[in-house]
Amino acid sequence: MARFFLWLASFRLRILLRASFLLLALSVVALAVTVLQEEKQRSYKNYQAGLLKTKEQIVARLRHPSGQLALLNPPKPQGTARNLHPVLLPFSAIDFDDQDKARNAVEIAGCLIQYQRHGSLCVAIGNNPWVGGFIYAAGTFASGTLAAHEIGERFLGRAHRMRVVVSLRGKTYRWLAPFELLPIRRNTPGDGLRGRFTGYAELDGQDYTGKMPVKDFRGWVWQSASCLDPKQEGDSGCEKKSFFSLRLPVELLIADSIKTKKIIWPPADLADIDVRIEVLPPGDGAPLFDSNEAGASAPFALDDLAALLQPGEILRIRKGSAEQDLAYIRGRDEAEEQTSPLLTRLIRHLPAQSHDEFDARPVELADTVATESGNYSILLQANAARVVDRALSAIATRVAWFVIAMLGAIALAWLVIEIGIVRRIARLTRRSSRLSASAEGPDMLLAYDFADLKNNDELGILAACLDDLLRRVKEDARREQIRAEQEKDQWHAVGHEIMSPLQSLLALHGNPDDPSHRYIARMQQAVRVLYGRASPSEAFEATALALATLDVDDFLRHVAANATHIGIDGLTYAPAPAPVWVHADEYSLEDVVSHLLRNADRYRTPGTTIALTLAADESRAVVTVYNTGPRIAPAWMARIFEYGVSDQQEAAAQGNRGQGLFVAKTYMAKMGGTISVRNEALGVSFSLVLQRATRLDSLRA
Repeated sequence: MARFFLWLASFRLRILLRASFLLLALSVVALAVTVLQEEKQRSYKNYQAGLLKTKEQIVARLRHPSGQLALLNPPKPQGTARNLHPVLLPFSAIDFDDQDKARNAVEIAGCLIQYQRHGSLCVAIGNNPWVGGFIYAAGTFASGTLAAHEIGERFLGRAHRMRVVVSLRGKTYRWLAPFELLPIRRNTPGDGLRGRFTGYAELDGQDYTGKMPVKDFRGWVWQSASCLDPKQEGDSGCEKKSFFSLRLPVELLIADSIKTKKIIWPPADLADIDVRIEVLPPGDGAPLFDSNEAGASAPFALDDLAALLQPGEILRIRKGSAEQDLAYIRGRDEAEEQTSPLLTRLIRHLPAQSHDEFDARPVELADTVATESGNYSILLQANAARVVDRALSAIATRVAWFVIAMLGAIALAWLVIEIGIVRRIARLTRRSSRLSASAEGPDMLLAYDFADLKNNDELGILAACLDDLLRRVKEDARREQIRAEQEKDQWHAVGHEIMSPLQSLLALHGNPDDPSHRYIARMQQAVRVLYGRASPSEAFEATALALATLDVDDFLRHVAANATHIGIDGLTYAPAPAPVWVHADEYSLEDVVSHLLRNADRYRTPGTTIALTLAADESRAVVTVYNTGPRIAPAWMARIFEYGVSDQQEAAAQGNRGQGLFVAKTYMAKMGGTISVRNEALGVSFSLVLQRATRLDSLRA
């Protein structure tokens, strides 16, 4: 675990830098989500107030005469888009004889249809059937000074005139009403012209000699004295605006009100009554005004309430206790608003708690509008979750581009730093780690350099310093290699000079029973081990031992008997009752035991003995060397078997190179055994574990 944390620490700076950018990106996303959640909470509260306000606006609009007009005249399918049909007024009739009253009535009712060139027209019936079966028409048109028809003149085409056509139930009424000027009661500047439209049943020809006007047809017109274009003021030929009001007698409707006491009003076929009104100039010119003209702007209708509704809201209007909807209006979907399905799902799952009773569940707001023809129920239905979430999703989709741009900027900054700094740091770190782990000589150092990482910035300067340091290390390693080769040559020379005298001595003591023969043979082996090696440690590690079967008990008896010859006194050994055969190299094992005995003699308390013991079982034999004296410090327990380690000051000057225990460990490993050390109560004991030889091996020995 410690090695893992040490390895992880080498990535600390890179992890910190990348984690910083990651946290920054997550912070931006978290900020956006938090703002979105707060906006959702605020939107729910605002939507509650907004929905109540929308309901009040709708009710107020419907309580206005224009709204009541829309309630009394719900939209119905029409045969021809340009056909004009009468509407049911929220009051009983229009006082068509009075200009101000007639104008105020149609303007307040909101039934005027706007046309081009200052034209307008309202065609309606009153809501009181007892007034009579009349159709009222009022509006405006623009023309020059009205040309009047003289009473008694045979032809009507020399004056401005109005053509009216009414079609219902397969019957058509046609009237042609010329303008007749009324005498001016008082000559007041700015009054303009005042006259009437006298209605005649329209004929195919133009000669109306002896024809009487229609008795119940009434028409009035008032032309302003001011020009429509202020620049043409004073010009008698300028266009002026005229207001007219008509009462059209329709015999079929009058007959309905007379035939039965229970009148169905308004007529069931009100939407099937077609009305056309034209204002004709003198002569055969094009009409100055035509109610069937394209491009007319319709008055307020119930469908216009959809503009007050948000997408997802539904307005239902019923008359009285009827179960069928008079109008079913949905909020218009804003097709141009693009929403993201992902953001919509996110907003839907964001928690939003309201402090009021209003929540995200579907809600219904009800009210009533009272009219003379009855009460109308207003029901506004809305799904707050759908409306608010969709609106927020549209806003969030637009704002999401800014969040994406911020995340892109963060990613770009990270990428620049990653490529420009972190990547170079990683390359420098990996190269340094491989150099530290695998550089064992100048040949290995030659494979590494930092020249490609040099630059003028901080990392480049660091790489340049490391490259310069590595160059110096390479030079030092090369010098050390040359010194080692020189030392190797020196060992060759020394070994050659020593081997000749030893060979002569071995000839003088050729008897194997001679103790001198044994020590001379050991000296030759030591020289062969070191001969031709660059260093003692390499020599010991490269030594190949010739393992044989050895009676370790007899061997230890011989060691104990000859210990005084190597300057070790007070060595005790208790012989085993029977031979103990092991696999070992006699000379190498003798070197191992000799190193342990010298080490024990060096550290034992003066006057005490060194105990040499042997214990054996079926698989192994354990040789123990114990001395009374100071114990080994815990810090030295793991290092004493390393080459060159010694606790004595100036050890090399005194002949102690710190290689005795290293040699012992190396030889024991090559013989298939182990060596260990243990602190005892009064001293230290070293244990040698050797593998037992089989019975057949012992018989062969």
